[in-house]
Amino acid sequence: MRDHGGNIDGAIARFGGSDWIDLSTGINRVPYPVPTLHPEDWTMLPTHSAKQALLDVAAQTYGTTAPMLAVAGAQAAIQMIPRLAKPGRARVLGPTYNEHAAALRAAGWKVEQVSQFGQLAGADLAVVVNPNNPDGRSYAPADLLALAGQVGRLVVDESFADAQPALSLAAQAGQAGLLVLRSFGKFYGLAGVRLGFVIGCPDDIAALTEMSGPWPVNGAALRIGAAALADKAWAKATVARLQAEVTQADALALAAGWQLVGGCELFRTYETPDAETAQNRLAKARIWSRIFPYSNRWLRLGLPGSPEEWARLTAALEG
Repeated sequence: MRDHGGNIDGAIARFGGSDWIDLSTGINRVPYPVPTLHPEDWTMLPTHSAKQALLDVAAQTYGTTAPMLAVAGAQAAIQMIPRLAKPGRARVLGPTYNEHAAALRAAGWKVEQVSQFGQLAGADLAVVVNPNNPDGRSYAPADLLALAGQVGRLVVDESFADAQPALSLAAQAGQAGLLVLRSFGKFYGLAGVRLGFVIGCPDDIAALTEMSGPWPVNGAALRIGAAALADKAWAKATVARLQAEVTQADALALAAGWQLVGGCELFRTYETPDAETAQNRLAKARIWSRIFPYSNRWLRLGLPGSPEEWARLTAALEG
């Protein structure tokens, strides 16, 4: 089993209780209000017009005219991309989301995790998560475009970039050798919808479309995604709220003796004296967090979703 956040059932089995606050992921806990769904969203196969309506609004939201494919979460694209070319040498800038390396290895690629941006050059396929999960490192579009010319194919995972549009390479993703991934569920707080996008050159998107089959996204996801991505007022208000709340979270962590490693508007990663002890301390208050197999001091927290949740986190860190 690969290590992930969101394993709240494991927390419940270990510590008991039922009223848990799951802060182990970077999923917005104040989700977009799901619009009214139509019976045909469940009873009919997704139509071409519904798929195109979603792609049109996604293209506007992400600021691109490049070819795009909607998929069942960015994870679906991560699993297909290794099949676009004959396996070779892949380099992943890490530590980062571990599914990139896992999917590449499963497809026969020789995968190396590197810690410095410059070490990606020369790879047949390179992966950069921007901003990175879990440490929040980010990379300028100009530097990424320069790197694209030094590797066979560059995959830029922008799953946490909604609140930082200046980082995005979506507008440039039509060039050969560059693929950009976007996640819907994290920023919009609807991870269970399973919706994401991959943006790239015509040949790559055509190949991925063939792999994904005729109905890669369900009818309800098409309707929900189109409504949410079109709601610019909700997105603007959400970014403002998140930017204020990360400051609040950082202040609580600092008062508890933790130091900020990094993060973005949807999660923060802190250095603690002992990550497992810190996680257990929060778990006693039925707050679940994320620790990592490669660090015994890092702990990641998403942001609470209500005043009551903030009060519980505050009490747990001050107690």
